[in-house]
Amino acid sequence: MTASRIVFPPLSYVGWGALGQLVPEVKRLGGTHVLVITDPALEKIGLVEQVTSPLRQAGCSVHVYTDVVPEPPLETGEKAVAFARGGEFDLVIGVGGGSAMDLAKLAAVLAVHEGSVAEYLNLTGTRTLEKKGLPKILIPTTSGTGSEVTNISVLSLDTTKDVVTHDYLLADVAIVDPQLTVSVPPRVTAATGIDALTHAVEAYVSVNASPTSDGLALQAMRLIARSLRKAVEHGADKQARIDMANGSYLAGLAFFNAGVAGVHALAYPLGGQFHIAHGESNAVLLPYVMGYIRQSCTKRMADILNALGGNSSFLSEEEASHRCVEELERLVADVGIPKTLGGFGIPESALESLTKDAVQQKRLLARSPMPLSEDDIRTIYQAAFAGTIVEPNNE
Repeated sequence: MTASRIVFPPLSYVGWGALGQLVPEVKRLGGTHVLVITDPALEKIGLVEQVTSPLRQAGCSVHVYTDVVPEPPLETGEKAVAFARGGEFDLVIGVGGGSAMDLAKLAAVLAVHEGSVAEYLNLTGTRTLEKKGLPKILIPTTSGTGSEVTNISVLSLDTTKDVVTHDYLLADVAIVDPQLTVSVPPRVTAATGIDALTHAVEAYVSVNASPTSDGLALQAMRLIARSLRKAVEHGADKQARIDMANGSYLAGLAFFNAGVAGVHALAYPLGGQFHIAHGESNAVLLPYVMGYIRQSCTKRMADILNALGGNSSFLSEEEASHRCVEELERLVADVGIPKTLGGFGIPESALESLTKDAVQQKRLLARSPMPLSEDDIRTIYQAAFAGTIVEPNNE
């Protein structure tokens, strides 16, 4: 067995009221001219002021940049980087969901580099990152993406997605305060929550899984499974929000170290071609991908069932793995996410172009416990369109 590479961000504060650590950390990092990158909706509801007001009171100059959209296209990334290069900023703070935090990471690092963002993309880029960039603090306002603890910035292209990835993109400080998630609406809570669950599930069955990532992933699943329905139905439930924030954080650490695979590979084209939110793309595909690859990881699927609150004690691994897929289906349905591609308005005629784009996600597909060919991917999309779990031997 080869050694596992385990990487955590340098420092995290996790828990109710963690935002109180912001000003001391900005001072420690030498921030005086601060760029805050955030979603315009968060500024509108006053949530961003919880970040900017203490900074201004501490004597920092603060510029709030809100040219952020969900599933940000490459052009949005280029604009954010250009803005960061044009200012005399000495620290970047990302506040929001994955889109805002991904753009903050990108702007902080590429602010001190030359060239376009496109030149640093994983699939097609020709440049490599050579400098750490500006210090950065990431503050999630949803429980789902894990972006605050990963080294990846995801950008949408014409029909799919690509990433800029390097350890330089890791946050200097992650501040995970569940109090900031209380106002998140049910649909976003559901989508980001299943996103976090997908991170944990895929990390646990990844070919790169390790004892460290396994522990993180299993605990993340336990926390999310017991709290997601409550957080969706009763957004002010403090304990549910705390569980979800902790679960999302642990899932982020798990998938950062073990990687995600087939669900994400097939989800990227849904966002690229149809602009479906990343969490919902993962959610609709999760049961179908896991059902298809089930035979390659039955023992691990039994473990997942137990983490989700089931009991495999009196079941064979085969039975437990089937029950696991059923439980994933049930959880996605319970939080109100459509169970088929058609539920998102995706026509059957799009399945072939989705397949062609998903095949290109080799970085993700390489981590699947079951190698997925183009035919396999096409079959999974067809299953997700029809709403029927299928396996390789029952086509």
